[in-house]
Amino acid sequence: MPTIDEKRVYTDNTGTETVFVATSAGVVAVSVSDDLVGGFGIAHRGEARDVAAGGVTLAVATDEDVFRADLTAAGGEAADADGGEAEDADALDFEAVGFGPAAAVGFDGESLVAGDDDGRVARFDGEGDGSDAWTDLGRVGAVRAVDGPLVAAADGVHRIEENGLSHVGLDDARDVAGSEPLAATGTGLYRLGNGWMDVLEGEFDAVCARDGRAHAAGAGDLYARGDGGEWSLEPVPVAEDVAAVAHGSAATYAVTDAGTFLVRLPDAEWRHQILGLRGVAAAVAV
Repeated sequence: MPTIDEKRVYTDNTGTETVFVATSAGVVAVSVSDDLVGGFGIAHRGEARDVAAGGVTLAVATDEDVFRADLTAAGGEAADADGGEAEDADALDFEAVGFGPAAAVGFDGESLVAGDDDGRVARFDGEGDGSDAWTDLGRVGAVRAVDGPLVAAADGVHRIEENGLSHVGLDDARDVAGSEPLAATGTGLYRLGNGWMDVLEGEFDAVCARDGRAHAAGAGDLYARGDGGEWSLEPVPVAEDVAAVAHGSAATYAVTDAGTFLVRLPDAEWRHQILGLRGVAAAVAV
C-alpha cells in the first residue's frame, strides 16, 4: 500500500473537482475527474479536525489553530465551493489566523466561523492580528460543526445572528446542513420546518445537502434522500463505516473510517479507491 507522503496519480483526466478530507495525518486533497479518482496528496500536515470551503477560501480546524488558504493560488483559475477547479491543491499555502485550538470551521456566506471544545464561537473579520481578528459570537456547548448560519453543539443547534447566537432546539447535535436545514444528532436526523421534524431515528454523525441532494451517515451507514423526499439506506460497495460525506457539482463523495474513498455520479454506481486515509473527520468538495 503506497503512503500519501507524495502525490499519486491514477488517471490523466483534466477538468477535475478536488475533495479535501480532514484526517489524522492532515488535510488530504483528492483529485476526481467525473467518477475516476486521480492524484491525491497532503495539502496541510498535522491532525485536522474539520475542513470547510467558502468562496475562494479553504479553512482547516486543528488543535493548534485555524488555518486558511486561498484556493485560487492552487491553480490558474478561481475555485469555489460551488464547483470550481483547484489544480495542484496539495501545494496550497496555509496561514494560521489566530483563533486558537478549534474543533470546527464553516462559512456563513463568505464569513469564516470557528468553534472549539469549550463552546466558543467566533467570526473571522480579517482586521487586526491574532485573536483581535475574531469577533466572539457567544458560548454554547462543545462545538461539533458549523455550516451556513447553523452551529451544531453538545447542547443543540444554534443560529448565527449578526451579533450573537440563538438556540433553535434539539440536543447532542453532531452536524448540520445549513442550506436545508438538517441536523444530525445522537437520537436522530431532523429537518427544520414547523419546528424540528423527525426524518430518521438512530444515532447520526454527519449530514450534508446541496442542490436538492441530501445524505447522512449514522452508525456507519449512509442514507440518501430520494426525489420524492423519502429517505432510505444507500448501499455502498465496501463493508466499512462511512465517516464523512460531501457533494460536488454533480457527484456525491463518501469516505470510510478504513480509508476508502467513494464517488458516485447521478444514475451511476458507486466507484471506490482505497487511499489509506485514517482518522477521517470531514470532507468538502470544490
